[in-house]
Amino acid sequence: MPDAAAHIQHMMAEEDLLRANWYGFLARFLAAPVDQAALSLAAGFDSQDDGTDMGRALGVLSRLAQQTTPSQAEEEYFNLFIGVGRGELMPYGSYYLTGFLNEKPLAHLRGDMARLGIARAEDVKEPEDHIAALCEMMAGLIAGSFGTPAPLAVQNEFFQRHLSPWAGRFFGDLERARHARLYQPVGTIGRLLIDIERDAFGMEA
Repeated sequence: MPDAAAHIQHMMAEEDLLRANWYGFLARFLAAPVDQAALSLAAGFDSQDDGTDMGRALGVLSRLAQQTTPSQAEEEYFNLFIGVGRGELMPYGSYYLTGFLNEKPLAHLRGDMARLGIARAEDVKEPEDHIAALCEMMAGLIAGSFGTPAPLAVQNEFFQRHLSPWAGRFFGDLERARHARLYQPVGTIGRLLIDIERDAFGMEA
């Protein structure tokens, strides 16, 4: 009997599987410093440069990934998101929406997580409104990681409440960040994905 997760993926529309994969890719790059496996994955994107904005960003990321070591990626991640005291960027929804951490947007997210059956991993110390966690949640809602794939209306509600109000600004800031090299095209990819999702959900409304 086929694995249940594999069966769900087989039943998913190709565009939804692609969406889930892009959110998962962003979560992988933003949750922690990337390892050689992630760099090798990104280095393989060179064939996807089709002349579109997304394709060009993938091409840039591919070339940079080929030139970047895991130690260099770790240093860049530290400077961008951790720093001495704090990093150049604060990748949290509460901070972007209120100027402070652990504010009402985080409480609202926790309420929606409970309603949707999304549990915080015990080994994760970051607040749940970290951009990587939100991308992982979107990937899970699309792919059915929390049960069955969520209906588009549920995906749309989660996106509109927890990503659309601020994620595009965050990814734009990442594109322009002083310490961003490898992560500059990651910012572009994230910004474009948010724009694509916002337009697509708008057509569904």
